Amino acid sequence: MSPTDPFRFPGATAVLTGAASGIGEQLAHGLAARGTHLVLLDRDAEGLETVAGAVRAGHPGLRVRTVVVDLAELAALPGVAGRILAEHPRIDLLVNNAGVGLGGSFEQVSAEEFDWLMDINFRAPVVLTRELLPALLAAPGSHLVNLSSLFGLIAPPGQVAYSASKYALRGFSEGLRHELAGRVGVTVVHPGGVRTRIAETARTPAAVPEDRARTDREDFAALLSYPAERAAADILGAVERRRGRLLVAPSAGLPDLVARLLPGSYWPVLRGVPRVLQRLSRRRRRA
Repeated sequence: MSPTDPFRFPGATAVLTGAASGIGEQLAHGLAARGTHLVLLDRDAEGLETVAGAVRAGHPGLRVRTVVVDLAELAALPGVAGRILAEHPRIDLLVNNAGVGLGGSFEQVSAEEFDWLMDINFRAPVVLTRELLPALLAAPGSHLVNLSSLFGLIAPPGQVAYSASKYALRGFSEGLRHELAGRVGVTVVHPGGVRTRIAETARTPAAVPEDRARTDREDFAALLSYPAERAAADILGAVERRRGRLLVAPSAGLPDLVARLLPGSYWPVLRGVPRVLQRLSRRRRRA
């Protein structure tokens, strides 16, 4: 099997970060349903074991290993990767799914908060990819998936740090896709409004008043309407077809198109889109 053939899930081994909830949880179930052995990583030990237990119960013939790790602790990641490789020397699929949110303007976000976000959203995927790439290269037909974001396609005000991390992950992924062509497949994913816990778990800069932070979280949560299980199915379909780039949810398509047509002036056009999407989402929930 080569990276140009459809990816074969049965019998493969996948390493998946952020597996305790949201898209990661649904990816774990989707991979297991396709016969893939799993190494699941998350910092939420209880949530991770719940997901792993459900997968084991539903698919007793699969190997399911859990690793509790905080991706912000970059120095620990080479050791984590080493332990994974000692138990699973063959890695067919690496999915860098874990990510965190951080609202607030650039002036409100401290240097420490900015670095914390970059460590988890960008530097941790880079470290894990560097450590596990030899195993991917040794496995014929292997694949790498990095989850960027809609905010890796557009950069709205109040999301400078988050957009910086997701643009960086996008550039890293696209460059790797070109370098690894014919050896390892690479997919970069840009989810739009997927229904996950990112709004409620997003970190608030210390400089942002709590009432403003609460309003921002509620407004952001109203945009998250695309089911996580559908997002996971979209992603696994893209892996199987070896797609280099995937937009998830209709809310990602229009902003991407406008940004490509008006790369230097898209924000005045897109400024009102979140309010429209919020109204539509609330209307659907009442129906």
